[in-house]
Amino acid sequence: MSDTPAAEEVHRSSTAESVRSFISGGAGGIAAVLVGHPFDLTKTRLQTASPGTYSGAMDVVKKALARDGMTGLYRGVVPPLLGVTPIFAVSFWAYDMSKLLIRAATPDRKSSELSIPELAAAGFLSAIPATLVTAPVERAKVLLQVQGQTPGGPQYNGVFDVVKHLYREGGIRSVFRGSVATIARDGPGSAAYFAAYEVTKKMLTPAGQSASDLNLGAIIVAGGTAGVAMWSIAIPPDVIKSRIQSAPTGTYSGFLDCARKTIAADGVAALWRGLGPAMARAFPANAATFLGVEASKKLLDKFL
Repeated sequence: MSDTPAAEEVHRSSTAESVRSFISGGAGGIAAVLVGHPFDLTKTRLQTASPGTYSGAMDVVKKALARDGMTGLYRGVVPPLLGVTPIFAVSFWAYDMSKLLIRAATPDRKSSELSIPELAAAGFLSAIPATLVTAPVERAKVLLQVQGQTPGGPQYNGVFDVVKHLYREGGIRSVFRGSVATIARDGPGSAAYFAAYEVTKKMLTPAGQSASDLNLGAIIVAGGTAGVAMWSIAIPPDVIKSRIQSAPTGTYSGFLDCARKTIAADGVAALWRGLGPAMARAFPANAATFLGVEASKKLLDKFL
């Protein structure tokens, strides 16, 4: 009986940690969208437009501003704002839970500190449950972002209209189109993302101090570095994902078919289309993400 209070305390602590990870991840995601959406819109339009539509990233921005004003740079922002809280919440929760799982699977470890490969493995695992939210949200976001790019294309009145149209068109499978490409992007990407953040934090932590005490400048550097690490490897599967999710039904039979047709039509360089806007977004958006995460964690520590 003497073990019962201790077990209950561990359970409460684990539950509090899960709630803290979930809420702080959502806060970080909202910060990321507010900072990064114009860059993301530019990237998506470059990736999905026919050759010759734009001369480069600045041409996308110029044409978006000419067509819709400043609001044009935030076209398609509602799906990520609605979905980003659960996406990032699930991602950060799954990352923390994956770290606990790795420690539980290695009870004889000499140190509780995870190695870089273990951090990367936890990051990869975090992408699996997150894809259940990410894939449909990004499907709607991509369709709204490319709306108006092709004359005569489908016109949607908002995120719910997109989802209703997709479900009517092909059921739940249509809503979740691009899920394989999403995992292909976010699995390796999240591995690089979280490992780079943890390693950079450790490098910036003065001897004898804790990484939890780092100042805002260090968090900005570590978060920005994580974003650059992710997007340096995530662009090719992201291009394929954007094309699969924006193309008419039947255009591609799957991930590999899209890759093959993209290379055949536009060359291997097409797989890196949108790299400039993605890398321009990577540092500020992910610096904002981790600032939001760390700030909300400290706030939640007062209540949980």
